[in-house]
Amino acid sequence: MTGTDALREELVRLSRRSFERGLVPGVSGNNSIRCPGTSTMVIKTSGCSQGDMTTEDTVVMSFDGEVLDPGRNPSKEWRFHAAIYRARPEVGAVAHLHPPLSVAFSVAGQVPPLVTAAARGHVREIAEVPLLPAGSPELAEAVEKVMTGTEVRVVLMREHGTIAVGPDLATAVHRTDYMEDNARVALAAGILAARPPGDVELADDPDPTAEGG
Repeated sequence: MTGTDALREELVRLSRRSFERGLVPGVSGNNSIRCPGTSTMVIKTSGCSQGDMTTEDTVVMSFDGEVLDPGRNPSKEWRFHAAIYRARPEVGAVAHLHPPLSVAFSVAGQVPPLVTAAARGHVREIAEVPLLPAGSPELAEAVEKVMTGTEVRVVLMREHGTIAVGPDLATAVHRTDYMEDNARVALAAGILAARPPGDVELADDPDPTAEGG
């Protein structure tokens, strides 16, 4: 198995897990992995479901848009993946998913407050981008702007989905999972406290960046 073959297998395995975890429906979302030492990535092809992906549903392409697997069409959202890799050399993978409660907060014009110690440790902060056409250069530019010169790990795209980054795809998917778990807890806490989730009083966290686990 070549290095690229291993990346394809990893992309398929973790994309399937994302679907099984309820983090993305239908044919939505697209994950990618940087091909180390190159200006290329392996990304999901257009129109396939993450739930039943195979390595045939992956494509290697350059950050400039050149497809290196003839006959395969990459996700139309490849531009913001490439923009992130250019802006953040330490990022090894990008997970773009549609976790429902996190997206629900964005529909309501809100960002989920970080109410759990795990989310504060693993997510750290949630950046926002406005609603822009999926796959557009404008969306890629907005994502690049919030990623450049920062340590942002998670982005919430209004009425669309989330982007999480990490040194590898497992970490990026886990950060999405922590974000969605936090949104679920924030919503429940708001219901129990009979106030907006952002108004729920939290305890002082002596070590808010501890990742634990």
